[in-house]
Amino acid sequence: MTRSLTRRRFLRALTGGGLTLAAAGGLGVAQAQTLGLTSHTRPLPGLRAPVRVAFLSDLHFGLYVGPGQVRRWVEATMSARPDLILLGGDQLDRRADQGAADLLSELARLRAPLGVYGVWGNHDYGSFGRYASVYYGAARDDWSPRRSALEEEFRRSGVPILRNQGVTLRDDLHLGGVDDLWNGTPDVHRALAGAGERATILVSHNPDVLPDLPRPAGLVLSGHTHGGQVRLPLLGAPVVPSRYGQRYAMGWVEGAHATPAYVSRGLGTSGIPLRNLCPPEIVLLTLHPA
Repeated sequence: MTRSLTRRRFLRALTGGGLTLAAAGGLGVAQAQTLGLTSHTRPLPGLRAPVRVAFLSDLHFGLYVGPGQVRRWVEATMSARPDLILLGGDQLDRRADQGAADLLSELARLRAPLGVYGVWGNHDYGSFGRYASVYYGAARDDWSPRRSALEEEFRRSGVPILRNQGVTLRDDLHLGGVDDLWNGTPDVHRALAGAGERATILVSHNPDVLPDLPRPAGLVLSGHTHGGQVRLPLLGAPVVPSRYGQRYAMGWVEGAHATPAYVSRGLGTSGIPLRNLCPPEIVLLTLHPA
């Protein structure tokens, strides 16, 4: 009798725990599917007229994200009517043999008066075949030509990738983008060369470049961390993919030379298709003269 009761209680507890975990998992999946637009207004030294910037980071198109979800993000971005649209890296999260045509068919709908630009992130390099993983498969010897080919595909779709490059968007505004910190060779000097006295925006997928910026920038935009993706009440994020832990997890932070930076929570998910207390975001920045 006692043995049977103990077994019954054990099974009831196990079932209850499983249901709790299932409910938590379902809630995490639901949170990962939400979409928010985070708006900020800030001065940017060197600007002579305001500019509205939409920043989309960490789409992670592939394993958990499909064309429909990207379409929602594109439509939400276009409804905000930004002057400039920036992609913060990790656009791709799929095997090298799967290509990017279905992603680019959605991204090609992005339009802005000052253009649409992006940078590469560490998962993009996995998608080139730069390194081996269970998901990406074996590393490929042709990863560098594949990177160049994808850069051309993105450019033809209206999304030039800035890999240690810069572009003057207006007489008062310069945009630079650097290569991925983990798998590339980021060069801030090259990205900001020619900026002169113009206001500057620098896009770096990984915020860990911030403490070692060789020169000041007006504003740095990063992603990569997902804000930790899963955050716990009072404790914050148990895991942040940064050598600096919580320092650059998300939101407004500061780099070398007192450079302001915003670290986006991103849009897609990595590792697991869940989020908790860390909703996806499109960042809309209204920048005005200082």
